[in-house]
Amino acid sequence: MCQLLGMNCNTPTDICFSFAGFRARGGLTDIHRDGWGIAFFEGAGCRVFLDPQPSVDSPVAELVRNYPIRSLNVIAHIRKATQGQLALENTHPFQRELWGRYWLFAHNGNLSEFEPTLDGSYLPVGNTDSELAFCHILQSLRQRFRSGQPAADDLDRELQRLAIEIGSHGTFNFLLSNGTCLYANCSSQLAYIVRQAPFSVAHLADQDVSVDFSEVTTPNDRVAVVVTTPLTDNEDWHIIERGTLLRFSDGKPALSLPTRASPTLAAEVACASNETRSSDA
Repeated sequence: MCQLLGMNCNTPTDICFSFAGFRARGGLTDIHRDGWGIAFFEGAGCRVFLDPQPSVDSPVAELVRNYPIRSLNVIAHIRKATQGQLALENTHPFQRELWGRYWLFAHNGNLSEFEPTLDGSYLPVGNTDSELAFCHILQSLRQRFRSGQPAADDLDRELQRLAIEIGSHGTFNFLLSNGTCLYANCSSQLAYIVRQAPFSVAHLADQDVSVDFSEVTTPNDRVAVVVTTPLTDNEDWHIIERGTLLRFSDGKPALSLPTRASPTLAAEVACASNETRSSDA
């Protein structure tokens, strides 16, 4: 499957160290050679880099590796194609606008028999299940909250419902952000680490590169990094339980919701889905 990388911070931070190890998985230390992308939120804007070349060979990846862009929320993806040809339009992360903000999305997994009805407000440009799922998510949010950006709790619950609904079609690990926080849904495999004072030395698992974070941070900095498999071999990573949606804010997990549908939760999801369809009539 594809490789995911996300970062959420309490102060703008660059991702050069993590990206150095992550990039190696696009053809050097792993077999993911079907394109890559990374996107940084900067204020109300997004700086997006996409390339259908393997990240290990990409001049664009080399630029990003040496360009210390500071951001509060970052999403990156290295592709191993399951649906859709190798093309720029099928390269993650995908970007769309909702409620006057950009949203970014990247997916790891494979969805079968996933054929949602789209009303035209969001349409895929490429032909991946991932972009189709993203369009369905944003359309559902737009339909559910017609008056605009909802309260955080309401948004959390709707994303939980959508993670369960779409996840019933297959593996649905994803990262999603609108620049204010970072959502991470673990369907099969994700891990995270929170780096904060006292900082120490970290060593990459995919490259012989180390950094002493105590020399490049302040005592108030806090950074959460989410990835498919741990990037370093000398730090304690938290393995996210399967069937869990996490929301990261200010560099730490702020919310955890189940997305493995128990009978009770499945009934709640079905009820919420019916309410959404009724309100659309």
